[in-house]
Amino acid sequence: MHMDALNFVRSGLKSRIDVLATRPAGVSLSHMCEQIDTIRLDAQRYGLEPLERLASTLGGALALHGVEPVIHSYLDLMRDAVDCEENGPEASQAYLAALSLRVGH
Repeated sequence: MHMDALNFVRSGLKSRIDVLATRPAGVSLSHMCEQIDTIRLDAQRYGLEPLERLASTLGGALALHGVEPVIHSYLDLMRDAVDCEENGPEASQAYLAALSLRVGH
C-alpha cells in the first residue's frame, strides 16, 4: 500500500479513536462496541495487527464489564498502535503487555 494511502487510513483511525475517547453523552455501550469492532476490522484489513489486537481486547472488556475508567488506557495505546511501524505478533505482544501493566491484569 502506498504510504500516503496508509497515512490517510491511520489518520482516520486516530480520529475515530478520539471520538470514542470523548464519548459524547447518550452514546450507548452497543454503539461504542460497534465502533470499536469497525476499528478492529479496518486495522485487520490494513495489516495493523497491534491495533487490531487492542481493539479486540477492548471490545471483549466492554462486553464483559461495560465502560470503565480503563477505557482510556486502551484508547491511548490504540492511538500509539496506529502509528506503529512494526505490525507483527511481537509488536502486538508488546502492546498487550503494556496494557496489562496499565490496567493491572
